[in-house]
Amino acid sequence: MSASIRYVVSGTDTGIGKTIFAGALTAAVAGVYWKPVQAGLEGETDSEVVARLSGRPVLREAYRLNLAASPHRAAAAQGIAIDPAALSLPQTEAPLVVEGAGGLLVPLTADTLFADIFARWSAPLVLCARTTLGTINHTLLSLEAIRAREIPLLGIAFIGEANEDSENTICQMGRAKRLGRLPLLPAVTPESLRAAFAANFTIGDFR
Repeated sequence: MSASIRYVVSGTDTGIGKTIFAGALTAAVAGVYWKPVQAGLEGETDSEVVARLSGRPVLREAYRLNLAASPHRAAAAQGIAIDPAALSLPQTEAPLVVEGAGGLLVPLTADTLFADIFARWSAPLVLCARTTLGTINHTLLSLEAIRAREIPLLGIAFIGEANEDSENTICQMGRAKRLGRLPLLPAVTPESLRAAFAANFTIGDFR
């Protein structure tokens, strides 16, 4: 894959498994991972999770914020001013996988949402969606936000136990490509994650 390939990974909500998916994608494309803003430094950070699971290079975050909260609030708690204009996609020799924080409409600052940054970057976006109750509403709303800002959508990566009806409904009503579904793994290891991605996704869909 060429170094010009870039992916943005976002989600319909927080805590749905998009960091695990980002790690799987980074390994599958032999890429480089970047989390522009990390809010919450207690325990393993998202960058550390991806480094451990993918075995691939990880770039340092542009902002590392202590509080596990929306970036605009976490930054304010530390007296830090996030500059959205300064967030540009890094140049890398390998494909770049970029992960946002939480969902698309999470505030980066008092007047800028992550979706606004994604629109400026104009890189293909993978929307991670859970398969549990409520996912149809959350995912269709996220797709509306994506299209309203003309963000290029690569497709939807579902995460969780199979829910064929919900997955089909979302893709049909949302006019979106189903990339695959990452199942819940009894143990998330580099080996199990690589195997699960290979079994449930087609790498050609990411080219």
